Amino acid sequence: MIEKMQREQAAGDRRRTIMIVVGAIVVGLAIIAYPAIRLVQDSRTKNAALTDFGVAASAASCDTPTNDDGGGTQDHRPDGEKIAYAVSPPSSGPHYAVWAPFSKKFYSMGDRPPVENLVHNLEHGYTILWYRDTLPKKEIDKIEKIAKSKLPESSLNKFIAAPYKQSEGKGWPDGKNIAFAHWSGADPTTQKSFGHRQFCNSVSGEALKNFMEKYPATDAQEPNGG
Repeated sequence: MIEKMQREQAAGDRRRTIMIVVGAIVVGLAIIAYPAIRLVQDSRTKNAALTDFGVAASAASCDTPTNDDGGGTQDHRPDGEKIAYAVSPPSSGPHYAVWAPFSKKFYSMGDRPPVENLVHNLEHGYTILWYRDTLPKKEIDKIEKIAKSKLPESSLNKFIAAPYKQSEGKGWPDGKNIAFAHWSGADPTTQKSFGHRQFCNSVSGEALKNFMEKYPATDAQEPNGG
């Protein structure tokens, strides 16, 4: 009886040991596999066309781009000063002296710099895709893929996607969840600059491509910056 109990206990110990080892191997493989899968996915996204993501431009319910008064350039304000922009989201105007990093193209609400830093990027030819911070994750995932995809040559790779809280400015038009923004340089005929915004209901890589080609990075206030 004692020998039987000892054999059963030993067998149970072996089963538990095997389960622990197998579990550890599965967890280890998952830890190794996750970054590898993300790397493959990012590589595929990088080679994908911008138009591969989101709905067609015709299905995005986009408004006609605006021509906002762009004002002057080099209007730098102290860090921390809250700037009340005339339009929401801003397409031009005063900003902080430091711009958002040129190497980062996608932000979530947790790591996004202040709006005033991002407006400085507009001055250097950037197009910003602002998105409502309340968008469902699956839509935000599409935007992140757009930020990693192949951008139009006219953009000079100057693009940022960033969330926007409605409390940060005036309300957006009803139903609009996406807003493209660009700051054009001085019009030679009027010596005025213009900010441009285009609101869309849905995420559309094609609509963004059309906007970036209409307002290329080279027509900015200071296109050679960044």
